[in-house]
Amino acid sequence: MSVAARPRPLLPLWAAVLAAAAGGAILDLAYPSVGWWPLAFVGVGLSLVSLIGRGAWSALLVGLVFGASFYLIHIMWITRYLGVIPWFGLAGIETLFMGLGAIPLSLAYRWMPRLWPGPWVQLIAVPALVAGLWTARELFMGSWPYTGFPWGRIGMSQSESPLAHIASWVGVTGLTFLMVAFTAAVIEWARLGRIRDLRTGIPAAATAVILLVTPAFPTTDIGEWRVGSVQGNGPSGYFDERERNAVLNAQLAASVPLFGEDLDVLVWPEGGIDSDPLAQDSTAAILNRLATEVDAPLIVNAATARGDDVFNTSMLWIAGEGAVQLHDKANPVPMGEYVPDRWFFEAIVPDLIGLIQREYTPGSNPPFFNVDGVGVGLAICFDVIYDDVIWEGARDGAELYVFQTNNADFRDTDENLQQLAFARMRAIETGRSVVNLSTVGTSQVIAPDGTTLDGLPAGEAGHMLTEVPLRTGLTPAVLIGPVVQLILGWGSLLVLVGLDVVTSVRRRTRTAPAPEETDAVRES
Repeated sequence: MSVAARPRPLLPLWAAVLAAAAGGAILDLAYPSVGWWPLAFVGVGLSLVSLIGRGAWSALLVGLVFGASFYLIHIMWITRYLGVIPWFGLAGIETLFMGLGAIPLSLAYRWMPRLWPGPWVQLIAVPALVAGLWTARELFMGSWPYTGFPWGRIGMSQSESPLAHIASWVGVTGLTFLMVAFTAAVIEWARLGRIRDLRTGIPAAATAVILLVTPAFPTTDIGEWRVGSVQGNGPSGYFDERERNAVLNAQLAASVPLFGEDLDVLVWPEGGIDSDPLAQDSTAAILNRLATEVDAPLIVNAATARGDDVFNTSMLWIAGEGAVQLHDKANPVPMGEYVPDRWFFEAIVPDLIGLIQREYTPGSNPPFFNVDGVGVGLAICFDVIYDDVIWEGARDGAELYVFQTNNADFRDTDENLQQLAFARMRAIETGRSVVNLSTVGTSQVIAPDGTTLDGLPAGEAGHMLTEVPLRTGLTPAVLIGPVVQLILGWGSLLVLVGLDVVTSVRRRTRTAPAPEETDAVRES
């Protein structure tokens, strides 16, 4: 291919739009509740095929179509209680980012082969750059605006697949990169038209082998912990009608079968206490009696006030001592647990914003408890989707994780299953067991390899008493996760900028007049 050549679109624009629309819908099927994980490759593939050879504006269009098709389906659970405005708002901003992020992908397909023509550039360098730019888009969307929304990451679709174990080496970010790189390599292999030359299939085959054969990084087994956990199924939704302490009483009733059992710790979910035990002596007395009855520390959660600030707080509660350790949710949910720039959004949808009275403050204390010498990593509800919260707990010495959540506002939707998939991937990524506990379900205890040790049906009150494996040793994902994100995210963008610079230089070189021509013009 000559330097001046521009790759022709693989599909006409009308077909690219249809492919992008189909790709987004198919990608959603890879996640729970359907969970057909191989379809992630099909969805990504259709998105990439629709972008090859496109200019910036047409790439923006097909990127918007792909993003809308995916997110409008994937987060439809938002409408369960909150209606269509938040659904369209969140899906809309994510769709915009998907569209804008499609432009660099299309530029990678155009610039890389033009500057360095040759089959091996097409088979190796192009898929690597495309995968890096896709990963960079995920990282950006997962951190901005406000705290971002890292919900539809490609790697998170693989919680039930044989590929999940690679996350213990390179994290969910690295898994996304490898999946997209494999898909892009297969597309380039087909485009090159040398399928009979087996050597040209080596890049795609090598990536497939890495994905399929790499075992989970081994962490060290140091015994078990006997964990009691309780799903009270109380009226814990935002709009549920309830009397004072109705959720607390539901949790207490479901805890009674654990009285007299041999426990190392008793865990309650997010919002399992609907009054502040740090301020209400009567609530504190109830927790003291509970800790005495089970003869074990409690890990519980409630909204707490300290000064003028309100926090979503997990507490390690000891009988007679009270809350001896606290962890406040690091990333309160925008438009759910607080309203950023309230003046602006109230001017647009005052009735909806007026319903959100809570204004939680982000926490700064570590997501970690030391419970009788056992390290417990923590994540409160949607904090499970933020890599830094999980990695910090592991680095602080977590030997298992407790994820407390309240899915009551999303009963009977895919939200709780999608969040459970995050919890499962975190177990595999860190090589730690996870106790994922909800007020209303789905609650499960997950082993370090991602298998389910125990569970409770959604929408039913109940308890679990589980021998939970304890592990030590940090996986490479925890140790080098930030570096992987830096290299794949910023590194890919820098490569694209470098390609732009080289392209500009070559274009100026081609269009500059020859020295003889310049002299002749001057003489004339």
